[in-house]
Amino acid sequence: MFPKWAEAAPAKVNLYLRLVGKRADGYHLLDSLAVFSRIGDRLSVHPADELSLTLAGPFGAALNAEPDNLVLRAARALAAQAGIAPRAHLTLDKHLPVASGIGGGSADAAAALRLLCRFWNLTPPPTALMDIAARLGADVPVCLAGSPARMGGIGELLEPAPQLPSYGLLLINPGIALSTVAVFRARTGGFSAPAELPDRWTDAADMAAGLANLGNDLQAAAIALCPEIAQVLTAIAATPGCRLAQMSGSGATCFGLFDDTETARIASSSLARPSWWVSA
Repeated sequence: MFPKWAEAAPAKVNLYLRLVGKRADGYHLLDSLAVFSRIGDRLSVHPADELSLTLAGPFGAALNAEPDNLVLRAARALAAQAGIAPRAHLTLDKHLPVASGIGGGSADAAAALRLLCRFWNLTPPPTALMDIAARLGADVPVCLAGSPARMGGIGELLEPAPQLPSYGLLLINPGIALSTVAVFRARTGGFSAPAELPDRWTDAADMAAGLANLGNDLQAAAIALCPEIAQVLTAIAATPGCRLAQMSGSGATCFGLFDDTETARIASSSLARPSWWVSA
């Protein structure tokens, strides 16, 4: 249980991702099913006269070069909406790889919005909070909601997910940051039709079979830029009990779908590599 002035920022996993069109302003329209892992970053806050951010954790140093962290942008946007001065000292304990396709920065921004609403005693209308989230990034709205959802538009349109069975997830990143912009630029070909999803999947095998036909429209482009992704997918698919191996988001993190968490954990123990980030 997190203390009152701390908030979890769980990893977001795209179980499938289809690009279904493109807006006049260049933003792609997507269709995706997002779920959330039990692992993630941790954000905490303490009183302060000004807004500041301390970076900690195994991946905190990777964000030191950022001129304006998304957490700070979220804090300023929320304060502006409320008409108050953004006074807080935030600490981000970073456990998710940076630029990895599992919404780490977006999850951190969403956690900042939730946490600072409590800290500053704010109760903005849900639509106003979602509007702030959408302006911060395509993944922030679904991370703010924090529950399985089907994403549409450029990420701001959320619908209920199908009823999901019990399952386990294995996440692996090859230790390489991958630019979302670069992956989109490298992608070729047309657009996909939106997925036809059932109301529910009966078990992990049923869900994996359905997801396998949907795929990830960015996977080929990401592999062209980062061939290590193909190695990760091959390694995951070869582990006993793996129902599906696929890339999340724009990569380079990939996931394996298993019948349960324990099977995923057993698989993770055999996949440790010096440069890989592995979590089940």
